[in-house]
Amino acid sequence: MTAHPSDLVAEAFEAQRDRLRAVAYRVLGSHADAEDAVQEAWVRLVGRDAASIDNLAGWLTTVVGRISLDVLRSRRARPETAYGQESGDLLVTPDDGPAPDEQAALADSIGLALLVVLDTLTPNERLAFVLHDMFAVPFHDIGRILGKSGDAAKMIASRARRKVRAADRPAAPGREHREVVDAFRAAALGGDFEALLRVLDPNVELTVDTPGGVIVTLGATEVAAGARTFSGEAAHHRPVLVDGIPGHLSWRPDGTPLSAIAFTVAGGRITAIHIVVDPAKLASMH
Repeated sequence: MTAHPSDLVAEAFEAQRDRLRAVAYRVLGSHADAEDAVQEAWVRLVGRDAASIDNLAGWLTTVVGRISLDVLRSRRARPETAYGQESGDLLVTPDDGPAPDEQAALADSIGLALLVVLDTLTPNERLAFVLHDMFAVPFHDIGRILGKSGDAAKMIASRARRKVRAADRPAAPGREHREVVDAFRAAALGGDFEALLRVLDPNVELTVDTPGGVIVTLGATEVAAGARTFSGEAAHHRPVLVDGIPGHLSWRPDGTPLSAIAFTVAGGRITAIHIVVDPAKLASMH
């Protein structure tokens, strides 16, 4: 029995979905926005004669690129919704110890640190850098998305690359980072105030995302004094990477997520702690 043409188109699109989602996520920094971009690409594909498309993968990349570029430009027009404020997405993966170099590089490449650096680029720079340096899209194809020549796209990507390399980005988490996080958790669970002060930077910043808003606490003494928060009521917990940063995920006996905690470490001490207890944001975890 011969497959219906629409079924073949759907099958071809599904074969590209993961790659398209990865492209959109790295350009936009938001899983929700990335899913929307991919879905919009599907809608546009359905409304077009697929037989007229010579290179479906290239066509879909171009469409997702243009959609993502429109979103980036829209954000620039509304600075109050820049990345980090608009997106409640959390990328959570198991952390079973120091990863091999290639896996560590991958974790860093999709982590929060790089996304924050990319957010400093102009929309054109971000798109050109992501498409060429991460997905090897030719410059003449990038130029078509940007409405510029291939040479102009190459110059834009080169400028973006210099900015990314110049940015002060933390390296992928290593053994020492994890040991500091483990020491903090042991001290918090044991109620050891002095041990907490030893692993906390004097100017540590604690940020808690709650259903009622964001609460910020500054200073090692204040953070250590409230450390019972970290033991919580969780029946289960395990080490994870939260947006590429070592932390812990805890959940209740019924499987409902209770909290996600990420720790930033520098100089052997914790300089920042981000806790998410807002059920809506926890529900958006990937």
